[in-house]
Amino acid sequence: MGKIGISYVKTMTYKAYIDNIKAKTGKDPEYFQALAKKDLTKYGELLAWLKADFGLGHGHANAIILYIQNPELAKMKIAEDEKRKTEN
Repeated sequence: MGKIGISYVKTMTYKAYIDNIKAKTGKDPEYFQALAKKDLTKYGELLAWLKADFGLGHGHANAIILYIQNPELAKMKIAEDEKRKTEN
C-alpha cells in the first residue's frame, strides 16, 4: 500500500470573504445591508438574491448574510481577523 498524503487546507477568515466580495463586486457589506433592509430579511431570500443578482457563491453569500443580519458580530469577526493577522 502506498502512503496516504495529508493535505492541510487553510481556512479562509471572515475578513478574507469580505475582501474577496469587495474585489469581485466593488461593493462593501454596507451596500448589501442597505439594499436588503428595504425588503429582504429571511435567510433563503437573501441567499437567492445574493447568488442571482451578484453571482456570489454560497460561502460568500453567507458572509454577507451575517453582516446583514448581525452587523455587530460581523464587525467583531473582522476586527478579530485583523488582530490575528498583525500578531502573526
